[in-house]
Amino acid sequence: MRLFFGIQKYPLRGVCTMYQKITLTSSVSKSQPQALIIALFQEQDKLPRAYQVLDKELGGCLGQAMKRDEFTVASGKVTCLYPTQGADRLYLIGLGSRDTFKYDTLRTGLGKVLQLVKEAAVTRVHTELAPVFNGSVDHAKLGFTIGESFTLANFTFDDYKGAVNASDKARKLSLTVELPKEQLKSAKDGATVGDATNFARTLAATPPNVANPDFIVKQCRSMSRKVGLKCTVIDSKKAKSLGMGGLVAVGQGGSTPPALICMEHKPAKTKANAKPIMLVGKAVTFDTGGYSLKPGGGMGMKYDKCGGMAVIGAMQAIAALKLNVHVVGLVPTAENMVDTVAYRPNDIVTFFNGVTAEVTNTDAEGRLILADALAYGTKTYKPQAVIDLATLTGGVVVALGSFCAGAWVNDSSLHQQVFDAGEAAGERLWRLPLWQEHRDMLKGTHSDIVNSCVGVRDAHPIQGAAFLSYFVGDEAPTAMPKTPWAHLDIAGTSDIKDDKLPFVKGPTGFGVRLLAEMISNWKDI
Repeated sequence: MRLFFGIQKYPLRGVCTMYQKITLTSSVSKSQPQALIIALFQEQDKLPRAYQVLDKELGGCLGQAMKRDEFTVASGKVTCLYPTQGADRLYLIGLGSRDTFKYDTLRTGLGKVLQLVKEAAVTRVHTELAPVFNGSVDHAKLGFTIGESFTLANFTFDDYKGAVNASDKARKLSLTVELPKEQLKSAKDGATVGDATNFARTLAATPPNVANPDFIVKQCRSMSRKVGLKCTVIDSKKAKSLGMGGLVAVGQGGSTPPALICMEHKPAKTKANAKPIMLVGKAVTFDTGGYSLKPGGGMGMKYDKCGGMAVIGAMQAIAALKLNVHVVGLVPTAENMVDTVAYRPNDIVTFFNGVTAEVTNTDAEGRLILADALAYGTKTYKPQAVIDLATLTGGVVVALGSFCAGAWVNDSSLHQQVFDAGEAAGERLWRLPLWQEHRDMLKGTHSDIVNSCVGVRDAHPIQGAAFLSYFVGDEAPTAMPKTPWAHLDIAGTSDIKDDKLPFVKGPTGFGVRLLAEMISNWKDI
């Protein structure tokens, strides 16, 4: 499926997919589907009754395969069988042990299946996954996982491939996925979240010679019109008049000016006095490091906008799902370049809330643009809770690797909701501390604070969180924030270096699914 956005001056690019279109339906064709999809746990030495009937219709190929020594249903393993009658193919997803099963295993298996059916030019599949759960199936969750997984695995990004890869861009097929009617609605919801995640991945992957701050602004305006979000933009001139010294400083050397994008989802049924949830995402479209220039090996920084892209994707999903929660999404966007007008080490900037900071490292720029967004957002919208996402520090990757994002949360209820959503979405988090001692590390000599401790790697990822803590709420300049706030450092999870289905090499859209899941189940704080 292609989603085109009318952007002047730039090529008209859309979300790239393997299949042109995936249709989810509960209408089962009278003819045999080209492929069937089932799943089994390791402990099942006997087929569920529904699978026994199915196996008989397929000529007994499943029962015969289970008798072979090499047969396995290990976690995430996908086996393709070729029945002698009925469907052309039977795809069996291994779920591993029932005791340790997580839906991530099913997502991986479904992602592998989608690649296999695409290679085989299959255009219609029938899913029959409920029997493996022996009557205790959660149809809503299962359906959601099917729709989400197929959509995520269908993503590719090839609009910028040229003559060398022309044959790969031939006319694409469409796929019809049949599933039980009890799973259809949630499957479509899952596909909606998958589409929003793929939009975030597309924006993240778009190269910096195209995806500058002006491009991001136009994409947000276009998407907001499509799904019914209110979108306002604070441009560079307005940001300067409002005292957003951090945003202006970082972006003043960029190819296009910086901006603060404000998107709002406020359903008609929302209570008049209901406080919104505020999402904030860093969108540095390219980061040279500024005058604190990155080494050559660290210059591939188009993914430094992934926090902002996650918020954009989440806002699309929230609006498309018509969730009855008031949500505001803020995306400060800038390009951190070396230029005669670029900001320098030793510059002192004043932020929206009056806090001043000496720039000790121009490569610690993300926190500067987030600071103004957080200060402006908490003052303007008076949110009940704030969640920010950013590819903020290399230190969090050193600490946690690429297996989870780092999380700093100052409220127990928010912590529960954010972490539960992360587990459900398969976007894991690990909580790290933030104490007054960390804030004190950043005290300045000629300014209130510094943006990075010079030559000090101690508590490196926490330094970023500590800096942001000065901008969350009215009391933040002088005391720990009281506004419920979660800071997610997604530097290690925003992209992957190899395929890990349902994701392929490149941006993952980490945060979109977590935020959509959290808002879907939100409990006011």
